[in-house]
Formats: sequence, C-alpha cells, structure tokens
Amino acid sequence: MVVLAVTWMAKIGRESEVAAIFEKLTAESRKEPGCLMYQVHKHKTDPRRFFIYEQYQDDAALEAHRNSPHFLQLAKKELPKIGDRTEGHLFEPLG
Repeated sequence: MVVLAVTWMAKIGRESEVAAIFEKLTAESRKEPGCLMYQVHKHKTDPRRFFIYEQYQDDAALEAHRNSPHFLQLAKKELPKIGDRTEGHLFEPLG
C-alpha cells in the first residue's frame, strides 16, 4: 500500500470553490480500482487549509490516479488557479 498526504491552501475568498473541486475529485478518485481511500479534510480553525489523505493499492495505482482525466483536469488545471499545494508526502505502512 502507498499513502499520500497532501495539504492545499485556498486563495483568500476561494475556499468554497476549492471545496467544490475537492468534492468532484473525491467522487471520481474513489471510483478508481486501485484507490483504497480518498478523504479530504477541512481544517477546523483555518477554512483555507485542506488536507487530503489517500491510500492506493501500490505505486502503479497511484500513477494511474495521477494520469487520470479527472486528476489532470481538476488537480493540475483548476485547483492551482484558486489554491496552492503546500505539502505532499508519500508514506508506506510499517507492518
């Protein structure tokens, strides 16, 4: 299993637009055969900060996600216009 943890910051005043894009991205990503979990979180006190926790079956499934039409459109084209990706880290389970 491969885990990806990503943080995005919405540009000021664009929080609801970022949330709407993440709703679409979540729905489509969860349909991918290698996606085990895709959950977007909104920070409790900073409405501009979003944290995405993703689990994929393996590296190939993550690569398929990164090349999917919905990812290329939403995460690569639309989100950067209204937010900034501030962190992205890959993890694997210990056991």
